[in-house]
Amino acid sequence: MKIFIQILVFLAAFSIMEFMAWFTHKYVMHGFLWSLHRDHHHKDHGSWWERNDLFFVFYAVVSMSCILFHDSLTFWVGRPIGLGILAYGIAYFVVHDIFIHQRFKLLRNANNWYAKGVRRAHKMHHKNIGKEKGECFGMLVVPFKYFKK
Repeated sequence: MKIFIQILVFLAAFSIMEFMAWFTHKYVMHGFLWSLHRDHHHKDHGSWWERNDLFFVFYAVVSMSCILFHDSLTFWVGRPIGLGILAYGIAYFVVHDIFIHQRFKLLRNANNWYAKGVRRAHKMHHKNIGKEKGECFGMLVVPFKYFKK
């Protein structure tokens, strides 16, 4: 029974991370920490690393902390929460950094309906290069209108 609950906690953590990504992107990255996110919208740098990548590092630290500080008696949900955050981070990295932005030249030929919708939504997000008036801040779950032809 405990493994079933841990799986549910893992799935909940993964799912909540989509909301956290949306919230952080809209209100933190396009808000008071725009100075860190700006270089992701303005490719005025020659580096592979962006200041924006610090957000990834933040969630990696949260994930590792949950995993490392879990305790089977007092903080048993730490491991499934940390692994859920890790799994979301991997999914985000594959979709955002590899598939959409092609930081690695992989998944270039993905053209199914989901791939097209996510690509369209992200393109609309980057259409506005400023801090305000952005749209579509999610990553894995985007509005249905981007899946229509």
